[in-house]
Amino acid sequence: MRVPSRGLWLVKWLLLVPHLVVLTLLWTSVALVTVFAWVAILVTGRYPRGLFDFTAGVLRWSWRVGFYGYSALGTDRYPPFTLSDVPDYPARLDVDYPEHLSRGLALVKSWLLAVPHYLVLAVFLGGGVGPRLGLISLLALFGGVMLLFQGRYPAGLFDAVLGMDRWVARVSAYVALMTDRYPPLRLDQGGTDPRARYRRGRWGHRRPAGPRPGRSGACCCSPGRERRWPARNCRSDSCPWPASRRSWS
Repeated sequence: MRVPSRGLWLVKWLLLVPHLVVLTLLWTSVALVTVFAWVAILVTGRYPRGLFDFTAGVLRWSWRVGFYGYSALGTDRYPPFTLSDVPDYPARLDVDYPEHLSRGLALVKSWLLAVPHYLVLAVFLGGGVGPRLGLISLLALFGGVMLLFQGRYPAGLFDAVLGMDRWVARVSAYVALMTDRYPPLRLDQGGTDPRARYRRGRWGHRRPAGPRPGRSGACCCSPGRERRWPARNCRSDSCPWPASRRSWS
């Protein structure tokens, strides 16, 4: 991914005005949709698919705007005006559609179970009444200052910001009744969701997600650690990831 320009972030607040106007209307609609979905879950145990796709689209749109703007300053590519997924955009979000949702959990998710997360999000997003500047925006602005004067965005800072953004997105989906799975109380840093990036290998070691060797790809190993896996399972020369990503954790 290209490094954002040094000074564009100074005027992104102006460039994002059309998106913010549209998102204000969309989130008002989401509030109404969530009420209808709550009733549907209590009666049928299902979230109506059309309403679910609409809410997921608004979350997706909001994440693209946040990634472009002051929730990450992660790209200079202007976010598209669409609820649909845009595969080639640098920031993507998806929520798995649940075939069944608990009627009982629908009664307590938003106002009781999510309270610990609300406390964390108050720090990330800023609490109180009036203008808010949370930890996410502060760190993103610090990254913008680094871009302005040094032309680089510190990788560790970027990963931390994305971890907090990921936390916010998970809680948003849970509070919107889109899943019964409780959001983890942890900071998953980095540019790719760990669930998609890794899967558990034998002997308890983690290895990058993807097809097994001998099918349509190979696992990726870091230099000097190939012995942890049999030769047939480790072909780092054919790794599709950049060299900087060929590492274990």
